[in-house]
Amino acid sequence: MAAVPKNSMTDQEANKAIVRASFDRWSLGTGGPFELLAPEAEWTIVGSSPLSKTYHSRQEFLDNVITPFNARMMKPLVPSVRGVFADADMVIILFDAAATAKDGLPYRNTYTWYFQMKEGKVIKAIAFFDTRDFDEFWTRVSPAS
Repeated sequence: MAAVPKNSMTDQEANKAIVRASFDRWSLGTGGPFELLAPEAEWTIVGSSPLSKTYHSRQEFLDNVITPFNARMMKPLVPSVRGVFADADMVIILFDAAATAKDGLPYRNTYTWYFQMKEGKVIKAIAFFDTRDFDEFWTRVSPAS
């Protein structure tokens, strides 16, 4: 019986490719990295923002951060990836993102996200960005129509 060839891609390379593909879909408006979150994923926003804390599930994070964030936008956030790096089960993404808020003003920020991966899913995320710019936008623009 012939041996089954092993996939030449390591878990580290596969994780990097999965994350990169999700950012590519996000930049095209056809998906995004939040679809990679496991239901029990933890997402930590580092900093001094009122939203800086650890969210203990995908749904908690989406409900408290992403849905109200998107509700403040006239046009969706679009990422511009500077680099995707992988080490063991960690994928690190450095990117700029820009959008137009509902008040017509631009929102721009630079982010670094650390994704701990397991079986192709994000189980833990740590996000760094300029929380001062984020907070100014968050308080300036209401998510209400």
